[in-house]
Amino acid sequence: MLFCVLFLDNPGKDHLRQDHMADHLAYLDTLGSTIAGAGPLFEGTSGHGGMWLVQADSAAEAQNLVERDPFWPTGLRQSVSILEWRQVFRDGQRT
Repeated sequence: MLFCVLFLDNPGKDHLRQDHMADHLAYLDTLGSTIAGAGPLFEGTSGHGGMWLVQADSAAEAQNLVERDPFWPTGLRQSVSILEWRQVFRDGQRT
């Protein structure tokens, strides 16, 4: 199954992102094709959170990946939502 993992960051914690970014990216590198896509979300020019597309057997498995991320224990994340995603449109066509 494919899950959309949405992260909302705590306001005023931007320094934590920079302090732990190298470890966060190294962690994502270890996940290989489990992460179909990942990147930051912005509100205007300010970082607001992030999103991952995760291939996993369950939402609990996706949550486990989130909790192993070096960002997790820092207090950067205000909230995390894990939603199953079913793609129905791609490259201008229905799938």
